[in-house]
Amino acid sequence: MHHPENDDCYTGLTVNSGVAQPPSVNPYLVRRRRKPLPSVAEMVEGIVKGDVTTLSRAVTLVESLNPEHQAIAQEVIEKCLPYSGNSRRIGITGVPGAGKSTSIDVFGLHVLRDGGKLAVLAIDPSSERTKGSILGDKTRMEKLSVHPGAFIRPSPSAGSLGGVARKTRETIVLCEAAGYNNIFVETVGVGQSETAVHSMVDFFLLIQLAGTGDELQGIKRGIMEMADGIVINKADGDNIERANLAMAQFKSALRLFPTPASGWSPEVLTYSGYYEIGIAEVWKMIDSYFDFVKANGYFDVKRAEQSRFWMYETINEQLHRHFYNNPRIKQLLAEGEALVLDHRRTSFAAAKTVLDSYFENKL
Repeated sequence: MHHPENDDCYTGLTVNSGVAQPPSVNPYLVRRRRKPLPSVAEMVEGIVKGDVTTLSRAVTLVESLNPEHQAIAQEVIEKCLPYSGNSRRIGITGVPGAGKSTSIDVFGLHVLRDGGKLAVLAIDPSSERTKGSILGDKTRMEKLSVHPGAFIRPSPSAGSLGGVARKTRETIVLCEAAGYNNIFVETVGVGQSETAVHSMVDFFLLIQLAGTGDELQGIKRGIMEMADGIVINKADGDNIERANLAMAQFKSALRLFPTPASGWSPEVLTYSGYYEIGIAEVWKMIDSYFDFVKANGYFDVKRAEQSRFWMYETINEQLHRHFYNNPRIKQLLAEGEALVLDHRRTSFAAAKTVLDSYFENKL
């Protein structure tokens, strides 16, 4: 490059050419080809043998939006069904900051000490703007994340709770086929996620806090009616008295609710996840629940109801996807939306036009 500053008229001033910029990509980088997907039979065989790598690849296919991947995932799930159903599915929820991840860490270690394997499926909240997710639950489960008997899989909610709930249920089937006889499902702790998780687990554990200002604020009828057990975390040090007071308040609130269909009366306990105090008592409560519902037959009834529920949920999701992904429907929706925003048509009339076109043409 010519620099005019190097002309003779600029005596004593010299501009060097500089150093050539290095390439943005490492020239020594060897691009590795991604391994081809194993066959469905190979994948099922690997899962049943308990191979974590194969299980992870299968879960990735379940979470994929690629139609080809989804077709393969469904075939794998179908073939894994005969090996599933032999686990205890436990949903864990609570407000953000209640200590769910820390509690799962110590609960999981307690379970693994008795033998068996544990899978933790953590639904991580995604940004509504970028759809990104930190997926940091695994980093907060320091002990479980390095335990050979534990499988931790954080999944972004990605703004579509129904889709994530279905994929989580399918992942449960794969984990059970891989020999994981204890499944923890951690919710994001906000909105309707509790309802979705409740529809796929056997026991629903609600984690609460004491000393946060308003103890009764945590007593919400909907979530309380779903809970099979309530535990108050951080019952240590100066907070023990407040935790005991909160326990008494929750017990009083539970007496006002009708007896659940299971016949089980939910218990309220205190514990400390950080100091690992009262963990054995919490797990003894969960053991008692499973003994109770298996003895009276409710365990099998609930599993059957959940299977029926997810059949209809899958139908609803597929119809929703088929409707909104149809090119003609997209065009009609855009036209109808423009008419509605221009006040030339009512919302109901515009919706009826789109639906009539969909049903008449069977698009």
